[in-house]
Amino acid sequence: MTVSQEVGKKLNTFRKARGMTLEALARQVCKSKSTLSKYEKGDISLDLETLYDLAQALGVHVEQLLYVPPERTPIRDSAASPAFFKGLSRFYGYIFDGRANQLIRCVFDVLAPSEENGYKIMMYMNFREYAHYEDCENTYWGYIRHFDALTRITLTNQDTPMEQASVQVLASYLDSQTKWGLFTGFSSRPMMPIATKILLSKQVIKEDEEFLKSLKISREDVRILKLYNMLSIT
Repeated sequence: MTVSQEVGKKLNTFRKARGMTLEALARQVCKSKSTLSKYEKGDISLDLETLYDLAQALGVHVEQLLYVPPERTPIRDSAASPAFFKGLSRFYGYIFDGRANQLIRCVFDVLAPSEENGYKIMMYMNFREYAHYEDCENTYWGYIRHFDALTRITLTNQDTPMEQASVQVLASYLDSQTKWGLFTGFSSRPMMPIATKILLSKQVIKEDEEFLKSLKISREDVRILKLYNMLSIT
């Protein structure tokens, strides 16, 4: 698949996710419906100005449209990068939502370096198929930063900017296939601040009953909660 086709595919995905027709989006960027259709099919290449116009009309960052899977930026294998994240350009997150009694899947894409020990990052939350994870309920834009004993992911909800979510991961310098973290954010069902544990993984995990059980608040979690008067994930 060519770069134009990859960009067009993402353009189509984000447009449909926002319930926009070709006509509606074409009007916003002052293009014809047929031209926009060719962009989405990858028949013609997007110029830089139109790319920015489309990103603004869709309410996404330009990087989300430019992103091509083979060209993801892996986290550098350096002394400053914690072992769990070294070499990763994509990793996965799992949360169990007890209100709906369902698993919430997340995909984190590493985009580009932003500063020392930091990278731009996208998180796609609550989707049905990994093959189309961009077609999700919530999309977050933010940064991942590594410190001596902690990795912090700060996120902003693309559709609801008032939600500033975060993931705190302790001891990411220790390597393993999975790592527990604390996810905090702002829920809209109902509207309230939330904090829950999230499991980060280098690979997609088989979703069996034992796995789902591990994502739920355990008796030990409750014991620690009562002892410290705070939800603590280690």
